[in-house]
Amino acid sequence: MEEWKVRQTLFHRLNTTHTDDLNDKEIQLTEDIVSHAIDYFKSKDIGWIYPSKSYMVAICYSRWLAEYFGGRPIEYLNDPDLLFGNDPYFVQYSLDVKSYNEILNQISWNFDETQGMIPDVRKYFEEEFMICMR
Repeated sequence: MEEWKVRQTLFHRLNTTHTDDLNDKEIQLTEDIVSHAIDYFKSKDIGWIYPSKSYMVAICYSRWLAEYFGGRPIEYLNDPDLLFGNDPYFVQYSLDVKSYNEILNQISWNFDETQGMIPDVRKYFEEEFMICMR
């Protein structure tokens, strides 16, 4: 098993409750995946809009996994277990290439990590993969 998956599995075995658990959140569903996903990269406190938030988180995780563990972000984005099966709205890259490419064409893999919801997602990422905080 790859190191990132070992870390992720260990984290979830040790931590059974999560602050981003959707069971106690009021979520909004949208068919406009791309524009709402881009909003997450630019705005803060926009609510729980799915599946757009899942796309944003998956892109962030894929970039950071490639930075920390090697490989290409797109390979992580295409892994069905990227979000550990905890996000029912996650769709891997190969199943929605069009939406992912539209998002990435606008924000790129080099998105600004200080904008929008990215700092919050970064915090979860570092906890989940047991990465020393910057």
